[in-house]
Amino acid sequence: MRIVGLDIGRKTIGVALSDPDGLIAQPITTIKRTMLSRDIEEVLNIARENAAEKIIAGLPLKMDGSSSPQTEFVLKFLDKLGKATELPVETWDERLSTAAVERLLIENDMSRARRKEVVDKLAASYILQGYLDSLRKRAE
Repeated sequence: MRIVGLDIGRKTIGVALSDPDGLIAQPITTIKRTMLSRDIEEVLNIARENAAEKIIAGLPLKMDGSSSPQTEFVLKFLDKLGKATELPVETWDERLSTAAVERLLIENDMSRARRKEVVDKLAASYILQGYLDSLRKRAE
C-alpha cells in the first residue's frame, strides 16, 4: 500500500512516498505554496499518479503535546484536503522531525542553501517513515 507523507509549512510542503509494500519512505518533492486550492490539487495529483491509498501529514505539536498556531494552520489545511479527496487523511506527531533532519544534514556538511532545498521533503520522509515503522510494530 502506497502512502503519501506531508510536511506542511506556510511556504512549502515537503512530500514523501512509501514503497508499494509500505516499508520505506522516500522523499520525492517540495511543493512551493501558492494558493490553497492549487496546493491541494498538487498533493492530490501526486497521490493519484502514485496510486496512494492514504495521506499522512506531520502534526506540529509543542514539546508538551499542546497545540500551537502552526498546529491549527496544518489542521485547517488538512480539513480542506480531506474534503477534496476520498483518501483517508491522518496526522502523525512530527515533533523534532525537521530538527532531526537539519542536524543530520549539518553533520554531513551540507551547505545552508542545499539544506534549504531538501529539508522539507526529507522531513516528510522522516514523518512517513515513523508512521510506517509504527504500523509494522503494531502488526508484530
